[in-house]
Amino acid sequence: MNGQDLILAIEQNAAAGSFIGAFGGLALALLGAGLAAVLPGIGSAKGTGIAGEAGTGLLCQDPGKFGKVMILQVIPGTQGLYGLVVWFFAIFSMGLLGGELPQMTIAQGCQYLFACLPMALGGLFSAIAQGRVAAGSINILAKKPDDWSKGMVLCITVEFYAILSLLASMLMIINIS
Repeated sequence: MNGQDLILAIEQNAAAGSFIGAFGGLALALLGAGLAAVLPGIGSAKGTGIAGEAGTGLLCQDPGKFGKVMILQVIPGTQGLYGLVVWFFAIFSMGLLGGELPQMTIAQGCQYLFACLPMALGGLFSAIAQGRVAAGSINILAKKPDDWSKGMVLCITVEFYAILSLLASMLMIINIS
C-alpha cells in the first residue's frame, strides 16, 4: 500500500463515521444536479407566472396582442431549460447513464455539488427577475405597442446572467476528474 492509498483509506474511514460520509459522494453529486434542475424550474415557474399575470390584464382589453404577450411570458422559462441541461450534463459526467452506480468520493461529490450551484442559484434568481422585467415589458406593450421590442431587449439583458450561470456550471463540470 503506497502513501496515496493509505491517505485515501484514512479519509474514507473518517468520512464513514461522519454525517456526510453516510450519504456518500454520489449523494452529494446528485443533490447538486437535482438543485440545478429544481431551483431554476421554480424560478421559471415564478417568473412566467409574474409575466402571465401582467399579460392577462392586457389580453382582457386587447386579445390581438396574445402572440407578443406569450413571447414575453415564455422568456423567463428558459432558465428551467438551462437547469435541465446542467442536470443532464452532470449525471452524464458522473457516469449514471451507463447503467451502473459509480463510486464517488466525498470530495468528488462536493465538486459536483458546487459546480451545479451557479446554475441552481443563478437560474432561480434570474428567472424571477426576468419575470418582473417581462411584466414591465408587457406594460410597455399595453401603452406603446410599437416599442415592445425595447422590453424584449431589457429581458435579454437579464437572460445574459442566466447564460453566465449556465456557462460557469458547465465549465466546472467539464473540469471534474
